Amino acid sequence: MRVAISGLRELCRSFVHLLYPSTCAVCHEGLAVGEEVLCTACLYDIPRTRSWNSPDNPVAKQLWGRVPVEQACAYFYFAKGSRYQKLLHMLKYHGRRDIGVFLGQKFGQELMGSALYADVDVVVPVPLHPRKQHQRGYNQSQAIAEGMAQRTGWRVESNVLFRHRFTQTQTQKSREERLQNVANAFGVRRAEHLAGRHVLLVDDVITTGATLEHCVQVLVEGCPDIRVSVAALAFAGGS
Repeated sequence: MRVAISGLRELCRSFVHLLYPSTCAVCHEGLAVGEEVLCTACLYDIPRTRSWNSPDNPVAKQLWGRVPVEQACAYFYFAKGSRYQKLLHMLKYHGRRDIGVFLGQKFGQELMGSALYADVDVVVPVPLHPRKQHQRGYNQSQAIAEGMAQRTGWRVESNVLFRHRFTQTQTQKSREERLQNVANAFGVRRAEHLAGRHVLLVDDVITTGATLEHCVQVLVEGCPDIRVSVAALAFAGGS
């Protein structure tokens, strides 16, 4: 029943896009032929971190000494009040799954050109609790992961890491509160699917890194000989 409802939501969203002219998700100007989700100007101006080209970038440093990660990066900088903040809000709360897929494609294209991620085998999205995913209709991190896979050819594995405890939103919480909030929230099943692999763990936003820390730890402890790297669509600089 839940699958049917989710499919109906996707169908309705697709129908709306057919009825109304496509506009840029940032500036709301009409999209030209060949443009998708963002106009060329807004895509060009997105504040990319370029962190995928450096092993000691600010995203990676935020996780150093906390969990064993191979590499870590983010596609663009997140700043409250910026015109790109709305992209994340539309992706998470307003049914715009296509934003995640589109930006995942662009991010994946960048990662394909980086030697640091050349041996990635599998992409694993940070999971939502089933109740929250039912409410939202999809997992935004999985949309990003699917976009990446379309450019890279990496396999998406969304059934190994799972969230078995419903948690409150991390927004407005301190780092300590975030860590407590997601403690023991994740688990691993069918670990053999990731054993011996270099896994890219994908999330929408890195703020304090608390959620990613727990996910990395669960994967490392639950999957033999696994190596984990991290990639998020946006980086909030630990604010």
